[in-house]
Amino acid sequence: MAAKYADIDEQQHTQRFSDIADEPCKMLLPIEGFANKPLVTLEEAVEPIIEYVPDVQRRVYFAKERCREVPLEKLSIDEAASITLYSMEWEPKKECLYYVLNQTLRSENREKLKP
Repeated sequence: MAAKYADIDEQQHTQRFSDIADEPCKMLLPIEGFANKPLVTLEEAVEPIIEYVPDVQRRVYFAKERCREVPLEKLSIDEAASITLYSMEWEPKKECLYYVLNQTLRSENREKLKP
């Protein structure tokens, strides 16, 4: 019985990290305009996506709290929390940051990606 659940977890893991079927079959324009932008707090960084990722502000709080519990050597709390936030998964999966961001990155409409 435990193997049954392990298979489900492995399947979810595989789907999450190998969603190659969703990749566009053609080259998209590069994303430009980010190199000259100043670094901001994670709270400020998620402001433009609040309408696309429900409850993202609360999840930022949890990500930052989680990162405060572990020693950080080379990353700021905001940097570590941004990685944590990206890798967090919740239901429905289509509202997770990684899902929304990846779908947007695959879109031909590059306007959605402008800073």
